[in-house]
Amino acid sequence: MKSIKRRTFLARSVAATAAIGLTSFSSNTQTFAGEGVAKSRRPNPIAVSTYSFWRFKRNLKLPIETCIEEAARMGFNGVEILHRQMEGESNDYLQKLKRCAVINGIDLCGMSIHQRFLSPDKEHRRKNIDHTLKCIELAYKLGIPVMRLNTGTWGTSKSFDDLMEKRGIEAPLAGYTDEDGFKWVIDSIEKCLPAAEKSGVILGLENHWGLARTPEGLLRIIEAVDSPWLKVLLDTGNFLEDPYDKLEQCAPHAVFMHAKTYYGGGLWYELDLDYPRIARIMRKHNFRGYVSLEFEGNEDYRTAIPKSLALLRKAFS
Repeated sequence: MKSIKRRTFLARSVAATAAIGLTSFSSNTQTFAGEGVAKSRRPNPIAVSTYSFWRFKRNLKLPIETCIEEAARMGFNGVEILHRQMEGESNDYLQKLKRCAVINGIDLCGMSIHQRFLSPDKEHRRKNIDHTLKCIELAYKLGIPVMRLNTGTWGTSKSFDDLMEKRGIEAPLAGYTDEDGFKWVIDSIEKCLPAAEKSGVILGLENHWGLARTPEGLLRIIEAVDSPWLKVLLDTGNFLEDPYDKLEQCAPHAVFMHAKTYYGGGLWYELDLDYPRIARIMRKHNFRGYVSLEFEGNEDYRTAIPKSLALLRKAFS
């Protein structure tokens, strides 16, 4: 048997290692039709909104720290904080949340706030702009990179239950039109952009009723503002009819996704969503961001949320 010189052995080893690396890389890439380039197929990170534990159900409002600990125990990558669920806004409280997340190996990846720019009342819009600016600062202090915005609704429905019975469709206030509303919403968002850019917090406009109920309305605002600091926060459960084509229209602009599940029956409605199909749509448009679970069913969260995580992991892997 011939002996192999040390230099020859090392050269062959390096070549073999490189070949293995190339094989490994190739097995984890996919060439998308029409693009002609291989793009990474790494799984999307999966988060859970603290809303999923609460769902505005009486006596179920858990502390954010508990939600973070539960998310870590269940195996999520991140947590999205619902602002209304926070117990305070002091710096001490914010840093405790950050510490809890770090200790539990959880990213604080998003914040979801409630504000309403769809109003003819200039002072009302000003208050909501101020609220948004304050929340951008909170997100910055928490190290959160994406914050959810709404357009708000016209307020002509008797309640949210009434709005849901109308499938999210709402008439404008008397004497006004949607055209007026688009001007108010676009102007209000533009006033928030300097703070977002300074803080490094991307504003994600959600298809959450109001003027963003349709892809056309949502994208009209995104394109009118035309800023890298305003993107789409795409909710899988808020296009109530023919969701897949609508999700695809918005996917190229998406920076964050809400993924709805309805185990135990929906609180207001439920959709039979095909998550493997949705994941294929998002991969086609090279969406690499967080998929954040918003569990919106009646089943106990202790069983429903782990089932939801397994569903999303399988689809977005």
